Amino acid sequence: AGIFFLPFIMSGFAPRAKHASIPGFARFNWSHLAPAELKDRHVGLQTTRMGRGKPHFTLEGHKFLIFGGSIHYFRVPRAYWRDRLLKLKACGFNTLTTYVPWNLHEPERGKFDFSGNLDLEAFIWMAAELGLWVILRPGPYICSEIDLGGLPRYLISEPSLKSLRECNPVFKVQHHDALFDHLIPRVVPLQYHRGGPIIAVQVENEYGSYNKDKDYMPYVQQALLQRGIVELLLTSDNERDVLKGYIKGVLATVNMKTLSRDAFSLLNKAQSEKPIMIMEFWVGWFDTWGNQHFLRDAKEVEHTVLEFIKAEISFNAYMFHGGTNFGFMNGATYLGKHRGVVTSYDYDAVLTEAGDYTEKYFKLRKLFGSVLATPLPPLPDLAPKTMYPAVRPSLFLPLWDALEYLNEPVTSNIPVNMENLPINHGSGQSYGFILYETSICSGGHLYVHAQDMAQVFLNEAIIGVLDDDTRNLDIPKFKGCQLLRILVENQGRVNFSWKIQEQRKGLTGFIGINNIPLKGFTIYSLEMKMNFFERLRSATWRPVPESYSGPAFYLGTLMAGPSPKDTFLRLLGWNYGFVFINGRNLGRYWHIGPQETLYLPGAWLHPENNEIILFEKMRSGSDIQSMDRPNLFSCFYLAVGLGGGDGGRQEC
Repeated sequence: AGIFFLPFIMSGFAPRAKHASIPGFARFNWSHLAPAELKDRHVGLQTTRMGRGKPHFTLEGHKFLIFGGSIHYFRVPRAYWRDRLLKLKACGFNTLTTYVPWNLHEPERGKFDFSGNLDLEAFIWMAAELGLWVILRPGPYICSEIDLGGLPRYLISEPSLKSLRECNPVFKVQHHDALFDHLIPRVVPLQYHRGGPIIAVQVENEYGSYNKDKDYMPYVQQALLQRGIVELLLTSDNERDVLKGYIKGVLATVNMKTLSRDAFSLLNKAQSEKPIMIMEFWVGWFDTWGNQHFLRDAKEVEHTVLEFIKAEISFNAYMFHGGTNFGFMNGATYLGKHRGVVTSYDYDAVLTEAGDYTEKYFKLRKLFGSVLATPLPPLPDLAPKTMYPAVRPSLFLPLWDALEYLNEPVTSNIPVNMENLPINHGSGQSYGFILYETSICSGGHLYVHAQDMAQVFLNEAIIGVLDDDTRNLDIPKFKGCQLLRILVENQGRVNFSWKIQEQRKGLTGFIGINNIPLKGFTIYSLEMKMNFFERLRSATWRPVPESYSGPAFYLGTLMAGPSPKDTFLRLLGWNYGFVFINGRNLGRYWHIGPQETLYLPGAWLHPENNEIILFEKMRSGSDIQSMDRPNLFSCFYLAVGLGGGDGGRQEC
């Protein structure tokens, strides 16, 4: 890997020459426009136009162009925040953008969490310390390929809440206002005028693609202003939806993957006297299970950024560094079929999932170096990667033996979906699995309406798998009465489109045999939080058999030595499940690809021995391998753009 990247690394240290495509171009000098330099602040980020010149941004009265890059603190281990931000600065970017995920910060109604990896304030102050301005995108809806677009799942469990992202009293007062009452006071001291790095705040996100209530966006705008936000406000929409999502008097920005002749035709109808800002310049794309891995050509990205600079268009690279959908945070898409977003959020970004440099990084660094008047900071060292000895699990525990270590089950005459399960102080279940049990005394034609994937068992024997496409199966004849078990997995709630209204998980409709409804259920919640694995340590584990079909936990030890380093786990021979390291959920693996390895941060490993537990849904494998580099594609897609019909090709 070092030999492969050596030419690019050397190019990063090469003398900075003017870019040949910008003859006579004056270099930007913003050395005096850095958070540490601007102590006396009066005028934050503004839009202006001088005479017949182009509209442009100013910061403290000086002309300013935004070179932004997105990093999501919640997708990066806190121990690596500084490393990723230093690399953003060293590439030549001057601004950080980040979303704020409501669902992670308020996992239960009224219970907020801004600690550890969710310490938003620490992340923003760190950016300021390293010389970066910040554009904050607090939602409440963020999309971001995260579960339900960042909205908490308990919103869709309330009968009185008929719709999301609208000005109905339940959504406004009981939820949105309660969130902003807690979040915005944390943000106010971080603003430019208070000595912080936040120069702009986004009003909601991509509302033009939703567009159900004309009063909603002005309401969110006022909610920010009333709570003390004084910096520049902006909206963000796809090019074609900008007229549906913008607010009069608020800067409208657009999202795009490449420049086209009429890219700003609709934007100019909304505002012709303001500078152009590309809030999301898509340098790559996300992956979903069962589809190909997307790649975008580095030369095309470089060329588009050059065009932005020549036209003095501000932009934000989405993503500069994507990170990882650790745990169950991934969202999903629905284009005729539900597909969960993969664990990796590498995004084919400027930095890899593990924070390594890419060809895009070195091309952009060279380009920025040619247009900036001051030298770029030196390149931070890369975090070392390693291969650990393969782990062969020695003990296993069938799911049925683990049920006693779960919280008390819920009994109900009818099945209850995840979001309405009476747990977590009435907030329901967010993620993971839910198990339904009921007694049946005859076979026949079973119909189940389940979301997203359901495994059906007769006692402990699997008899079928159900999903969006398959809702029926035949139960064979048997004697006496047996236990019907249905294990349902939430594979991620849709994060975009009106489908967010319909994202209840578990058994969500009729269930019956020969059209006779089933009743009398015992319901187990399998959220797989860290305290569950603490209880599981006292279980009576069994030696791993030669092979086992069915859901089970597999226990092994990863030996990391005295100085743990990053690595990538490979689950060859395993089918489908999740990996837990010392109780931390690394995310989902699935043999259908495209992702073939899971990123394991060295910061999450203990010196020497580490507990590794697999929850395998289908059938056991042999060992768990580690690699010193990722494999994110069993099949990959080479394309000029990001779609399937744009002249690309798939290679396996």
